[in-house]
Amino acid sequence: MRCYANQLPSKLNKGLKPFYLVFGEEPFQEAQCVQQIRDTAKAQGFDEIIKFTLMQGFDWQEIIAQYQSMSLFSARTIIELDLNQQKPGTPGSNAFKKIVDLINPDTILIVKGAKASQDVQRGAWFKALDKHGVFVPCYPLAGNHLKRWLDDQVARLSLNMQNEAKLSLINATEGNLLACFQELEKLSLLHGNALITQQLVMQGLLNQAKFDIFDLSDALLNGHAKQAIKVLNKLASDNTEVVSILWAINKELTSLLTIQQGLLSGEPIAQLFKKNGIWKNQQGPVQNAINRLNINTLEQISSELALFDSSYKQGNLIAPYQALAHICIKFCQPLDIPMPCHALN
Repeated sequence: MRCYANQLPSKLNKGLKPFYLVFGEEPFQEAQCVQQIRDTAKAQGFDEIIKFTLMQGFDWQEIIAQYQSMSLFSARTIIELDLNQQKPGTPGSNAFKKIVDLINPDTILIVKGAKASQDVQRGAWFKALDKHGVFVPCYPLAGNHLKRWLDDQVARLSLNMQNEAKLSLINATEGNLLACFQELEKLSLLHGNALITQQLVMQGLLNQAKFDIFDLSDALLNGHAKQAIKVLNKLASDNTEVVSILWAINKELTSLLTIQQGLLSGEPIAQLFKKNGIWKNQQGPVQNAINRLNINTLEQISSELALFDSSYKQGNLIAPYQALAHICIKFCQPLDIPMPCHALN
């Protein structure tokens, strides 16, 4: 059963399902949806959480065994499986179908993954889980969808915010829901239910180092390696979250890949800009990146990002910011040096 992210709270209030498929390209929504499922389940006695990540050599029998077993510490368990931007393949598909045959009322399975294409949704394993569960697609938000999301967050935090202030925040964060939400939380702490004007928002934005992350995006799109490293050093010195920087890089890469694929299919560039939510002030830098980075190079960078993501989650990076610098340079110019990370034990 499909349920969009903004509909999930009301769906959870009607009762828990044994399976949740949280798939998409927007990490903040994904994390928020998973947390909502956890919180609702915890209130109903699901006290233990067991996490798995799909990696090379993953043992699917282990997750089947865990699904069937009773916890030593809790009668009710949440199992989270991160597909790590991959497809489960035949072993995973068979494991999911077996789990569906063994539905355990004391266990909830949450499966997280990248955007679920039509091919994925047509898969037997996906259909089996979806039949008894909930599919939550998490799309990047733009236009009216982004405005509605912001209105929902403002209402949830009981903020009294001028419309011009909301628009300024949307323009500054450009779809980064994490940065936008963090700024709303800060405004709530500083101003409570007092009127929040455009001036207050802009003052806050100017003082927030995290918004230098958009300077990084501009440098990457324009191929300015020196400027990109300068901004990255600033972000590192300000202890900006690694996941936020990764989000910014991945956001630009995803757009460029989609646009390059569209161009190869003969779509007009203006139509692709509109479809991918590329604002007028960003069309020049994006065009620069399209002219410089062919689809093969973009796919290589995508592989680097996937390696970074999995290595970071597993704690195998020697220095995360150094690895990000490696990716940033590769975005701007050819680089054949491998990314620094520990070998897996």
